[in-house]
Amino acid sequence: QREMTILSLFTQPNLYDTTQYLSVFFFSPRNVRSVLVSLSSRPTDAPVAELHDLFCKKLQQCCVLFDFLDCVADLKGKEIKRAALNELVESVATSRGVLIEPLYPEAIKMISVNIFRTLPPSENPEFDPEEDEPALEASWPHLQLVYEFFLRFLESPDFQPSLAKRYVDQKFVLQLLELFDSEDPREREYLKTILHRVYGKLLGLRAYIRKQINNIFLRFIYETERFNGVAELLEILGSIINGFALPLKSEHKQFLVRVLIPLHTAKSLSIFHAQLAYCVVQFMEKDATVTEHIIRGLLRYWPKTCTQKEVMFLGEIEEILDVIEPSQFIRVQEPLFKQIAACISSPHFQVAERALYFWNNEYILSLIEENCQVILPLVFGTLYRVSKEHWNQTIISLIYNVLKTFMEMNSKLFDDLTASYKVEKQNDVKQKNKVILKYIKLKNVPELGVTCKYEDIITRNTSICNVI
Repeated sequence: QREMTILSLFTQPNLYDTTQYLSVFFFSPRNVRSVLVSLSSRPTDAPVAELHDLFCKKLQQCCVLFDFLDCVADLKGKEIKRAALNELVESVATSRGVLIEPLYPEAIKMISVNIFRTLPPSENPEFDPEEDEPALEASWPHLQLVYEFFLRFLESPDFQPSLAKRYVDQKFVLQLLELFDSEDPREREYLKTILHRVYGKLLGLRAYIRKQINNIFLRFIYETERFNGVAELLEILGSIINGFALPLKSEHKQFLVRVLIPLHTAKSLSIFHAQLAYCVVQFMEKDATVTEHIIRGLLRYWPKTCTQKEVMFLGEIEEILDVIEPSQFIRVQEPLFKQIAACISSPHFQVAERALYFWNNEYILSLIEENCQVILPLVFGTLYRVSKEHWNQTIISLIYNVLKTFMEMNSKLFDDLTASYKVEKQNDVKQKNKVILKYIKLKNVPELGVTCKYEDIITRNTSICNVI
């Protein structure tokens, strides 16, 4: 393989030092080594043009890559590059007038050479972000400084978007987004901040960034179910959604319905649920008319077997109800409280408890009170039955508090529902008894005898009743 030689002039390790170095780097995929040669000193009051030349040469020098998998290989060269990167970071952060037009391609080239790479496959195919330690990037001592330089570069008062957009183009952004799949959370944190700055400063790339994030999420939902940077991308989207102009474009509403809501089906929801819920609530606060789409979408994807996800869904529903408008609440109250009633009857106490906590929220309680005539009939039967049957005493106590609250809201309706519930239960018992009698006759149970009365059959065959 062809060996590249980069000759870089270190006028000073620090712009204010008087020591000068000549660093020669020989780079190949399998071999990286460096040689230091001391040069004569140089005055610290160098002309600005020479400082620009020095800055450019240091950018070129930092394009050399090192093998960090070998901890002891070329330590001197690694230290030279680390020092150069530190100087670049300090210079772009503290000096004015450094970022002139010729430096833009050199800066983007140095950044690209260092950060864009093929991410290695996960060492653990069954990697669980909640249980397992992430694989950290071996070259982080240099990579962190490159990211820090990129961030300072974007945040510099001298940064000119009109110049940067020639080099930070769609291809660059696509490669940047692919890096969000890195297992190293430190890298994803830098990428999150950097992409947010790019979105804010390079207006022409905004639609493209949203489109590519959309594609990443769709691939994650329907194909791979694996992507490490979902939480970070959602965090960026939270800020983007907050800045949407009103009225919302059709494109944005489609993103909510076709991407954000289906994201709730992911097995790894717990990792990014907080950021996802924030995005959903941001959409609601922007445009109340999307509320019904959100609630019905969540009910459609409501988890059937995972109690942990049910608790998360209930938490998100409460966040939504905290900001819902009364007019929108009326549109979704019936299907919503049918689902809440189903959660109250869950044998898993955390699900039932989380659903019952809704009555501790003052705003939600006020909505329930305004619509008591609709909501109480939906949940009363469940509350009454679970109060008699649930195994957990805490749940029973919470249900008694909810029933007491309903009784104070509308005592007449409460009494009517209590009476009708008792009549309904009596009718159910009679119906079950008839079924039991038919069952016994069909099975011709010999030990009962043919002279048994109906009441005797019912009392002596409770076990059969339980089976049925």
